[in-house]
Amino acid sequence: MIPTRRWLPTTILVGLVAGYALVHLQRAVDRYLEGYRTEVEMLYLPSGEWVKRLSLGYRGLAACLYWTRAVQHYGRENLGKRQYKLLYQLLDITTTLDPELTLAYRFGAIFLAEPQPMGPGRPHEAIALLRKGLKQNPDQWRLWYDIGFVYYRALKDYQRASDAFLEGSKNPNSMYWMQVMAAKIAAEGGNRERARFLWRKLLESTDDPTIQANAVRYLQGLQVDDEVEILEALVKRFREQTGRQARSFVELLAAGLLRALPHDPLGYPYRLTAEGQVLLHRDSAIITSTKGRVR
Repeated sequence: MIPTRRWLPTTILVGLVAGYALVHLQRAVDRYLEGYRTEVEMLYLPSGEWVKRLSLGYRGLAACLYWTRAVQHYGRENLGKRQYKLLYQLLDITTTLDPELTLAYRFGAIFLAEPQPMGPGRPHEAIALLRKGLKQNPDQWRLWYDIGFVYYRALKDYQRASDAFLEGSKNPNSMYWMQVMAAKIAAEGGNRERARFLWRKLLESTDDPTIQANAVRYLQGLQVDDEVEILEALVKRFREQTGRQARSFVELLAAGLLRALPHDPLGYPYRLTAEGQVLLHRDSAIITSTKGRVR
C-alpha cells in the first residue's frame, strides 16, 4: 500500500531508524568478533532467512551491507591469510536478501572461481551461486555465460561449458556469439561432431553475411582437422609398411594409400614435414582448432 501524505514522514522516519539499527547491529557484531579474527572468522547471523526477518522489510539495504562486507572480506583475505572462509556465506546471504542483485551473482562468482593463491579456487561454489541467480532471474542469460566461462576456464570441462553457452543462446535477448562460443568450445574440447552441428545450425539460422562467413570458416577448419587426422594415420601406415618416413604424398599415392593428392577445402595442397606431420599450405587462410593451424 502506498502511504498517504499524512503518514509519509512517519514511514520515512521508521525506515531511517530501521536502517540505522541494522547498521548499528552489524557494527556491534563486528566489534564483538574482532578479538576472534586472528583465529577464525565467524558469522553471527549465518542464515539469509534470519537476516531477512530481522531487516524489518528493508532487505535492499541489508543486501547492500552484506554485499559490501563480502567485497571487504575478499579484499582482506586477498591481502592476508587467503582462506576466504566466509565468502560464499556472505554472498548467499546477500542474494537471499535481494534475489535480483545480479551484480552479486556475477562478481561473486568471479571472486569464488579465482584460482589460488589470488582467490579461494572454488569454482563449484561459483557455479552454485550462478545457478541460484538463474533460478531467481531466468531471463538473465548472461548468468549462463558466466557458468560457461567457469566451466571453461576453471574446470576445463568443455562439454558443460558448451552446454551452458548453448542454453544461454536460447534466450531471445541473448547475443548471437553465445552460439559461437558453444561451437568453438565444443571444437576445442575435441567434440568435432557437436561443433560441426552447432556451426551448421548457426549458418542455417541467420541471414547475416558476416556470421555466415564466420560459420563457413569454422566448418572448413573442422574439415581440415578431420583430414589431417586421416592423412597422418596414412603416413604412419606407410612408415610401418616400409620402415621409413614418406618424403611426400606422392609416395603414399604410389603405394595405393591415396587416390589423389590431398588439398584443403580452399584448394591448397597439404604439406608433409620430414617428421610426418601434415600441415596447411602457407597461403591457406583456414584456421583450425588443432595442429592444422601450424604452417
